Amino acid sequence: MSTPRIRIVQLDGATLQALADQDLEAARRTSPVGLTPWLAGPECVSTWRLRAVQAVESPQDLPWVTGVIWDEDDGVAAGKAGFHGAPDVDGMVELGYAVDPDLRRRGYARAALEAMLERARREPDVKVLRATVSPANTASLALIHQYAFLETGEQWDDEDGLEIIYEMPVDQG
Repeated sequence: MSTPRIRIVQLDGATLQALADQDLEAARRTSPVGLTPWLAGPECVSTWRLRAVQAVESPQDLPWVTGVIWDEDDGVAAGKAGFHGAPDVDGMVELGYAVDPDLRRRGYARAALEAMLERARREPDVKVLRATVSPANTASLALIHQYAFLETGEQWDDEDGLEIIYEMPVDQG
């Protein structure tokens, strides 16, 4: 199976807020690409709520934060992916991604990870890429282990529970 051709489409504050409000119709009016019900559903709403607040409080993060995984060939939104924000003072960016359950096992997570890795490599301020993964998320663990990520610790996330922290210098991979 070949990796799908995707791009991560950044969303503006209005679209992020509409998704945070689970208002798919309003989000569709302002989004540059088509949106699916899954993106406005319960599995994604907490991400959009965080990003909508972030767009207002830290507008410099807007070009970095979660956007839509857009399949260039099929013209469909396959999921969401992006960074948690702009690079921190140490040059670290944390990535995140999720694929619509109806489209999983088709290479979208790998394509999104590759797109984020390529972006991180192009940005002179980025030195380290971080991924945090639940020990129960076997698909994401298998994907992360195919790259030069090293386990650096663990953390507790109030929403996701225990997460293993992985980091990789962007000049590796």
